[in-house]
Amino acid sequence: MTQPPECVEVLVAGGGVAGLAATALFASEGFTVACVDPAPVITSSTEAGSDLRSTAFLMPSVRLLQKSGLWDTLGKHATALATMRIADAGGEEPAIRDEVDFNATDVGEEVFGFNLPNWLLRHEMTENLSQRENVFLLNGMGVEHFTPRTSGNIHRLSDGSQITAQLTIGADGRNSRIREILDIDAKKWSYGQKALVFTVTHTAPHHNVSTEIHRTGGPFTLVPLPGMDGHHRSAIVWMDTGPRAMELAALDREAFEYDLNLRSCGVNGRLSLESERKVWPIISQVADRLNGPRTALVAEAAHVVPPIGAQGLNMSLADIATLGELCATARTKGKDIGAQDLLGKYNRQRHPDIVARVAGIDALNRAAMQENLVLRDYRRSALKLLHGLAPVRKSVMALGLGMGARQTDPVN
Repeated sequence: MTQPPECVEVLVAGGGVAGLAATALFASEGFTVACVDPAPVITSSTEAGSDLRSTAFLMPSVRLLQKSGLWDTLGKHATALATMRIADAGGEEPAIRDEVDFNATDVGEEVFGFNLPNWLLRHEMTENLSQRENVFLLNGMGVEHFTPRTSGNIHRLSDGSQITAQLTIGADGRNSRIREILDIDAKKWSYGQKALVFTVTHTAPHHNVSTEIHRTGGPFTLVPLPGMDGHHRSAIVWMDTGPRAMELAALDREAFEYDLNLRSCGVNGRLSLESERKVWPIISQVADRLNGPRTALVAEAAHVVPPIGAQGLNMSLADIATLGELCATARTKGKDIGAQDLLGKYNRQRHPDIVARVAGIDALNRAAMQENLVLRDYRRSALKLLHGLAPVRKSVMALGLGMGARQTDPVN
């Protein structure tokens, strides 16, 4: 539905993948939800503004999408990730010296998760949600301001209309307007890096293996995508220093593919550029808190991390799952989903885990950036040691999947 009532139970600011996932989860719990986003829905990878990144949904996130009623729509487009491979190419020549495999079966899963292109995700999620009677999708407008009241937040939208909601969910990105209105500070730091994102075809099958190659400047990651027209395909995230990334983005196709195949070290055979290249800045950012009057911050409004280990959106979905459980429990007890104590519990449950994960990903990224050969050799040795200790390896894998990281504090 596209014409909202004057009042809903939940307003989600932001219609990206995280915002749509939040909309779906709360709608599946029976709440009336309005999702507001100033951007139009992108329906093709070739459209201007298309997000060419892909998202690897780890299994806890897949289960959340199943609960939300989205996975039947998304699963048919997804590629399984059975193995996560980390390769060290930190020698004098661009060649893989060592590689270690992390297999999903080590932590009791058939696969780690599934990968989908972001532009397709948003299109399919929007199609699914547009069929739900308790969902109102408002594209082409944003939240300009909101005023907290005892019974709900009054939102003024950019088209001049107003919507009141018992709960506001800020899922509006790293430059969140909701966070700004709440006057919540966010600690932000950069690495002098940018990421090139694009898709490739390749001559050898990926065998459902996601490979992260460490050399200098940052990781080079190949993530499996579904084949098309008889071609093997993968999504690439190539992190490097800002100047080098911009230089690569400006190369003609032939020169770029030459550098691309040097950097990929022959993984998946010969790579050929399939899409345009887009450049994304690499930062880390953590909001000082995740709650305000009748408001919760989730996803990049709450935290931003470098694209390592498929942690970014999966952290975001952990935010949404925690908030959704708290609100569903409150509703069954006849309590206010926008109550201060509920949102305080959400902040206490998620913020420490976010801070710890951002710190861990920051350390991994700094290690991956190393140009000093001695430090690269140390990174290589540490990787082999980690993989060789089975209990430690399994614990790290379980932590990466988010297993045991979230304990919901019931609403009293």
